[in-house]
Amino acid sequence: MGSTASANLSNVKQQLLDLICTDAYKEGDFVLSSGQQSTYYINGKLVTLHPQCGQMVGRVMLDYIDNSVVGVGGLTLGADPIVTAVSVVAAYEGRSVTPLIVRKEAKGHGTQAYIEGPVLPAESNVVILEDVVTTGQSAMKAITRLRAAGYAVNQVISLVDRQQGGAEYYIQENIDFKAVYTISEIQARWQELQKR
Repeated sequence: MGSTASANLSNVKQQLLDLICTDAYKEGDFVLSSGQQSTYYINGKLVTLHPQCGQMVGRVMLDYIDNSVVGVGGLTLGADPIVTAVSVVAAYEGRSVTPLIVRKEAKGHGTQAYIEGPVLPAESNVVILEDVVTTGQSAMKAITRLRAAGYAVNQVISLVDRQQGGAEYYIQENIDFKAVYTISEIQARWQELQKR
């Protein structure tokens, strides 16, 4: 990637961080999907489903994905717009990255499949994408399903790491984990934006 492309990607990453802070991040009293109480909440879908942010998310997350990766997947619903955005951005860059959506329960009709998307060859390198990682359990469900389908799944990339055990859990499970932003970065930037 040339220096102009890198600088441009850096600008996109900063714009995306600001949009997470203004659109997706809220402070208050919340209960997370993990059951944990929290003084803040990040609704990643307000960013990943945003008309301009979708392609930003795709560009930024594609930069974290190795060229050997042929598929990206994740647990519905949070991962759906992300895997789609990454696949579309990859296509514009001349890469083929197949999106795979993992259902929480098998489809009740037709093929009764857990995984939606084109079938890839056995042992294809697939990466799990997430909007927000807390404990890491959601992505693990997707990993289990995709491995059962014969894919090699050894990495999770998240837009946001809440820094509440997910990264440590993945280390225990021997899964590589990367996050575009940590909650510390988001909270620091949110504070800066509040002062304006």
